[in-house]
Amino acid sequence: MRYRFLGRSGLAVSELCLGAMTFGREADEKLSFQLLDRFADAGGTFIDTADAYSAGESERILGRWLRGRDRDDVVVATKVRWGPGGNREGLGRKHVVAAAEASLRRLGTDHIDLYQIHGWDAATDVAQVMRTLDDLVTSGKVRHIGVSNWAAWRIQQALACAREPFVSLQPLYNLLDRETEWELLPLARENGLGVLPWSPLRGGWLTGKYTRDMTSAPAGTRIDAAEAEGWGERWAEYATERTWTVLDALHAVAGEAGRPPAQVALNWLLQRDGVTAPIIGARNLEQLDANLAATDWDLDPALAERLTAASDQKLPYPHDLLTASARNPG
Repeated sequence: MRYRFLGRSGLAVSELCLGAMTFGREADEKLSFQLLDRFADAGGTFIDTADAYSAGESERILGRWLRGRDRDDVVVATKVRWGPGGNREGLGRKHVVAAAEASLRRLGTDHIDLYQIHGWDAATDVAQVMRTLDDLVTSGKVRHIGVSNWAAWRIQQALACAREPFVSLQPLYNLLDRETEWELLPLARENGLGVLPWSPLRGGWLTGKYTRDMTSAPAGTRIDAAEAEGWGERWAEYATERTWTVLDALHAVAGEAGRPPAQVALNWLLQRDGVTAPIIGARNLEQLDANLAATDWDLDPALAERLTAASDQKLPYPHDLLTASARNPG
């Protein structure tokens, strides 16, 4: 496992981040501990959870695991935004402060290394959000702050009024979802934000288990569950000609590289400019081991470019005009 700095924070993190969304849901405490141990044994230091995951149980499980570890060896990231309603959700000062205190209790720690905004809240002024986060950093309860699932212009607005700026961005980004490249990645590069892609395998679409001849996702798979739950990676949303074209290219490149499709998709993402650490999830040790094997090697640039070309998307306005009218010296 190699290590990278998280934006301009000076904080070193492993090049893969273990996502804890399955803790307390698909993975009970025993399995969650096994996943955490395996990740740490492989050199992983960066773990991402949220107060909304399993109604706080994900944080509790992680907190109990941390008791047996040197806290300084682990970079703990969690998130705030969602809740049951009223003043127990959103980004208002009352909820964010209370949520941070509750996360600290569940995690059993006196500080959160990276506290991230989990989504936009139109009911709260962005200046208040940033002031609240700044106060948490000043108090020592939070070391750094990050943002997820915001529009680029909103992030820039927040950065303009922040005393303590965001150091990271957590966007949806993978071979099938490259819209992040249009505005969010340029913003991250311009402002020195580390990029932590979530759903780097798009819920299993990039693992190689789905093929053109299928008419629906096999029972028991995440895509099958997504169809029932209405999650973003559901079959009806992604079973398109573009997806099959990308998967055809992924299988071909994986065959030439001598690696499984999932490892190739992760390695492609690791090579993208500005990406710090994709967030990997696992429902069992086999999935985790397969994802960990995406590190410590580099996909041949020519093969990576084939994937980039196959997954390229038509630029929408105004990005098409901006690209066409770009001026180059000489």
